[in-house]
Amino acid sequence: MTLLITGGTGTLGRPTVEALRAGGLEPRILSRRPGPAHVVADLQSGAGLPAALAGVETVLHLATNRRSDARATQHLLQAARSASVQHLVYLSIVGVDAVPLGYYRSKLACEQLVEGSGVPFTILRATQFHDFVAGAFRAQRRLPRVITVDAPFQPIDTGAVASRLTELVAAEPALGRVDDLGGPEVLPMAELARKWLVARGVTTEAAERRVVEWHAPGRLVGAYRAGLHTTGVPGPGIRFADWAATAR
Repeated sequence: MTLLITGGTGTLGRPTVEALRAGGLEPRILSRRPGPAHVVADLQSGAGLPAALAGVETVLHLATNRRSDARATQHLLQAARSASVQHLVYLSIVGVDAVPLGYYRSKLACEQLVEGSGVPFTILRATQFHDFVAGAFRAQRRLPRVITVDAPFQPIDTGAVASRLTELVAAEPALGRVDDLGGPEVLPMAELARKWLVARGVTTEAAERRVVEWHAPGRLVGAYRAGLHTTGVPGPGIRFADWAATAR
């Protein structure tokens, strides 16, 4: 199989490239900059995409840009269709059709572009990565309190997502969505914050005092509170506390 991966140098892309290589594949990594195994092209303008996709059978689309996801995905799909790509795997997010967030609407628009492209495809939705959830706590590290919302999250390790994506690129196109992928546990954000603080050396008692849970108003937090961004089913990978213990 000749495989092209977009977003191959990102948070998920790096472990996915490693997983693909461990499985015997040597993907082309789409990038705007030269590098080992890189093919240079620009998703935003479409420049270089025809050459990058020449002879490619399978595309794994992980690249994301909050402002221009749809444009980049449209350019990729046009080039993939012209190159007669046989399978495009697209990673989306659990809840993009239910959570009223602008970025989620953009991801849903990309799903719809993929579905209508004429390129055989598979769509996988995953929950938030451990690192994404931890980012909310890192941003407050200099504050006396860590503010959380009263909503659950189901964070997942990028390695588990990479393993699933490696399976999907080797399979036949689903011509739709496969089962959503979530982490091994659904926990209140406040509990995740406490686990993060303990992993950073804060005592359990101090972590209890430091974390504040806020009952935030609005439709967005209401959707999170209802768990519309979770699968409701335990998934693979390491738990957040174990990940946090080794995270930088």
